[in-house]
Amino acid sequence: MTLVEHLGELRTRLLISIASIAVGAGVAWFLYGTLFHFLVDQWCGFMTTHKTLAIDPNHPCKLVYLSVLEPFTTKIKIVTVTGLLLALPVLLYELWAFIVPGLKDRERKFAIPFVASSMVLFGLGAWFGLITLPRALNFLLGFAGTSGIVFVMSVGKYVGFVVLVIGAFGVSFEFPLLLVSLMAVGAISSAQLRRWRRYSVVGIAVFAAVITPSQDWFTMSAMMVPLLVFYEIAILVGRFMLKR
Repeated sequence: MTLVEHLGELRTRLLISIASIAVGAGVAWFLYGTLFHFLVDQWCGFMTTHKTLAIDPNHPCKLVYLSVLEPFTTKIKIVTVTGLLLALPVLLYELWAFIVPGLKDRERKFAIPFVASSMVLFGLGAWFGLITLPRALNFLLGFAGTSGIVFVMSVGKYVGFVVLVIGAFGVSFEFPLLLVSLMAVGAISSAQLRRWRRYSVVGIAVFAAVITPSQDWFTMSAMMVPLLVFYEIAILVGRFMLKR
């Protein structure tokens, strides 16, 4: 393929990806109420056990809007992120389809496992992020005390925080897939990963400290430990399954 043909192929893949996100966002638009209540339930669970932090202890789950545009921007944010998640299989397939022409026949057979494992790992990371969310809230808001201080949470800031947590864990859990993919195409080997183990521990610790939006020790540890485990699993996969 010529350079122009490559650019044409890239444009087609991008248009399909954008269209899939738009379709996913359209579906999410009608599911907004359910999605919003699901996200708020995480907040409500914390505030129900810490009623003294609420403005109205009888209704501790209330959130507030701090601007006229905040209801609109909150809905757009939730709908867009959900659209991205729903379109993830298409996005991953289009990414793989774009790079497949440059791969060997042996490497092309990883297309379906690549897409499937990407979805599973991202979903696992998002679920793990939701699990750590209440504990992160408990740790961070615990510094406020429970006497004479109330907490007013903006809907937009809370949704943004939750989206960052879910996104950070979802993306970070793709780490082993990245390592296995690099070994599959021969860019690195399991022997190199074993030699880099000490540096990788430091790198993972720094990555977890930077990417976690709350930056508390619990959330950082909750991200760092699985990544270290994934690193070791990737070494085993490369050594015994890929023979790299």
